[in-house]
Amino acid sequence: MRVVPEGQLVFGMQLPVQAQSEMFVADWERTAGPDELIGIVRKADETGFFYVGVCDHVAIPEDRTAAMGTTWYDTIATLGLIAGCTTRVRLLSHVWVPAYRHPLVSAKAFATLDHLSKGRVIIGVGAGHVVNEFASLGVDYHRRGALLDEAIEAIDVALREQSASFTGPTWSFADVSVGPRPVQQPRPPIWVGGSTPAAIKRAAIHSDGWLPQGTPRRDLPGQIAELRRHREAAGITEPLDIGTICETCYVGQPQWDVGAGVITGDASRIAESFNEFGTMGVDQLQVRFKARSCDELLDQMEAFGTDVAPLLKESA
Repeated sequence: MRVVPEGQLVFGMQLPVQAQSEMFVADWERTAGPDELIGIVRKADETGFFYVGVCDHVAIPEDRTAAMGTTWYDTIATLGLIAGCTTRVRLLSHVWVPAYRHPLVSAKAFATLDHLSKGRVIIGVGAGHVVNEFASLGVDYHRRGALLDEAIEAIDVALREQSASFTGPTWSFADVSVGPRPVQQPRPPIWVGGSTPAAIKRAAIHSDGWLPQGTPRRDLPGQIAELRRHREAAGITEPLDIGTICETCYVGQPQWDVGAGVITGDASRIAESFNEFGTMGVDQLQVRFKARSCDELLDQMEAFGTDVAPLLKESA
């Protein structure tokens, strides 16, 4: 079940503030909070962003705090706040780690969120990667792929069926309901994150969309071809939504050093660069912005939605 309108090249963003990894946090985010977060999601709602994404970590181990920081907002609580502040932008978990919870807990959370947001949820899921976070939660890290596959199947059943039953190697349930029922039927879309061979195969066979993680632009066509081969081999004919994480951009000519690898310039230059993804078969772009303050980020979002977005062409 596709959620991106056929032929369109839409754009979304991972929210700042809610995830403050030392690998990407901007200085202004460290003192930001709900007021800034609400301002950002309202701007996304106003300027045509297709989704806003919120990460998922439960407990950061001490040995990872130097790189990952300690501030990671709860996914569902944050998306619930966003739902109440917006009317049209979709709510993406990017990405939820189902192995951390019983599938009924995940299904209940997303069913409720979809109900309260009037059908705006996208369930982005992934296998997880922090070894000691799994250990702290009593989950076997080495089974994370198998647990994800099983959880996707169980969540799918629980969301589709009013009285759901499932039997798997790890989790089982019989004749239960996780109401309220989601607005999107038969369930909200499920997108799988990751760029490993296993993640690509999982996305091809068990999901409605793919969220690559860290795939360089040059490698994307090959991975999309691999995705489609797996889907064809499984006999699945329905199209799926294909995403990418774009290079960081700055709309206009910055009067400060934005660093290497940032795409800058007028709207036509940025659109030309991002339209290359559309020719590869990408349907949704996750855009990232350079900004020294929340106000500058809001200005960048406005410029992208007003000036760049109308120049984005249809996907291949």
